[in-house]
Amino acid sequence: MNANELATLDATAQAELVRRGHVHPKELVEAAIARLEEFDPKLNALVFRDFDRARDQAASATTGSLAGVPFLLKDLGPDQAGLPQYQGNRVLRELDRRADRDDALGAKFRAAGLITLGKTNVPEFGPHPTTQPDAFGPSRNPWNLDHTPGGSSGGSAAAVAAGLVPIAHGNDGGGSIRIPASFCGLVGLKPSRGRVPAPDQISRYGVDLGLTRTVRDTAALLDAVHDYVPGEMFTAPPPARPYVDEVGRDPGALRIGLLADPTVFDGAPELDPDCVAAARAAADLLASLGHRVEEAWPQKLLDLEARRATGATWAGGGASTRNAFIAQVGREPDPDDVEPYTWARWQRAQTISLSDYLAAAVAQQAWAVEVSQWWNDYDLLLTPTTGEPAPTIEDMRPDPDEPWRIDRRYARIATFTIPFNVTGHPAISLPLATSGAGLPIGAQLVANHFREDVLLRVAAQLETAAPWADRRPGVHA
Repeated sequence: MNANELATLDATAQAELVRRGHVHPKELVEAAIARLEEFDPKLNALVFRDFDRARDQAASATTGSLAGVPFLLKDLGPDQAGLPQYQGNRVLRELDRRADRDDALGAKFRAAGLITLGKTNVPEFGPHPTTQPDAFGPSRNPWNLDHTPGGSSGGSAAAVAAGLVPIAHGNDGGGSIRIPASFCGLVGLKPSRGRVPAPDQISRYGVDLGLTRTVRDTAALLDAVHDYVPGEMFTAPPPARPYVDEVGRDPGALRIGLLADPTVFDGAPELDPDCVAAARAAADLLASLGHRVEEAWPQKLLDLEARRATGATWAGGGASTRNAFIAQVGREPDPDDVEPYTWARWQRAQTISLSDYLAAAVAQQAWAVEVSQWWNDYDLLLTPTTGEPAPTIEDMRPDPDEPWRIDRRYARIATFTIPFNVTGHPAISLPLATSGAGLPIGAQLVANHFREDVLLRVAAQLETAAPWADRRPGVHA
């Protein structure tokens, strides 16, 4: 099988070739390295290459459910021995510190047999729905190089969408898997809070998994990494069966609520008409498959007071990245160390009192409990994934004098993603539509807590009814 043919195969297919002895992991790794060397100069998806060590690992990569499959690790989150954590920041890049061991999730990726070829580009410290850090330059969307692939897992999404690797790590603290999946025409699952190991996590927002081209790859990756580490704050019950067994399983006739237009809520942003149309088209498709779809949603999902509470705790999260920076660098930061947006976020975090932060967190939790009751009567909620198709990189550049003003644009993009980081529900973005300008648009499905099985069954059903695997962006290996 030649290198061009390998580029069209998903991770499941590549792992099967290895398992049957039809290809050696070294062949998969060399082909992926060649693709990265040829196409990454156009996309700027990578910030660190680890090709020599990947070649060494490929020589003996014979175990694990995804043994031999080329993989990229996002440069924000889990550690693997020998790899850096630049997090989109110039100072951390210059320090160039390397992890001395795999952490819990990094070890899971390695045990699955995935071979890490490098680390992918991220926005500085992550709180952006675009990937264009000053320290490394913008990643570009393979569907249109003038547009962003999203963020914060934008480098990972660009690489997978262009066929450079079949699968890449991502994490999601406000939409950072689902937004790039929508912008790049990929499958992006945010698992339930607690489903994937995160023993150091104390924030309600973040969870890890990855970006893929197929539902079965998402299921296989979730099977490989879901677990519990004793002592971690958030936990999830074990699944009833392997997630790959849910792909192709009949979901039955489900009751699905549709919320396509957020302007029914006071002060909510108006979405791009193409994104609203994409959700409505997905609703029609689901109805044609035998599901009961109706206009229905949690009545306080985008409640104005809840959005304000989320804004306070989200901004307060800037204190966490500032503290982590100080711990790594060993001194207080100054404005020249970071981008203007980061500095503004850090300054705002210091204006939020402990009392106000705790009050906002308590209000969030009360809201999350109330919103979650809706799934007692419905199986799924369907929404647009994003508030607009992928914007241009230029449009997503903050004003250096008033960088906080870009938050309004960010909020529009993440209208339907960030609420489910707060509640902890699993949510998946599927590439079911295309904008008038030819850019991918995702539809989001949200299930009850810990029901990734339902999401994967319905996602696979939609993938069969409206296949997307053969759609290719203009830049593709």
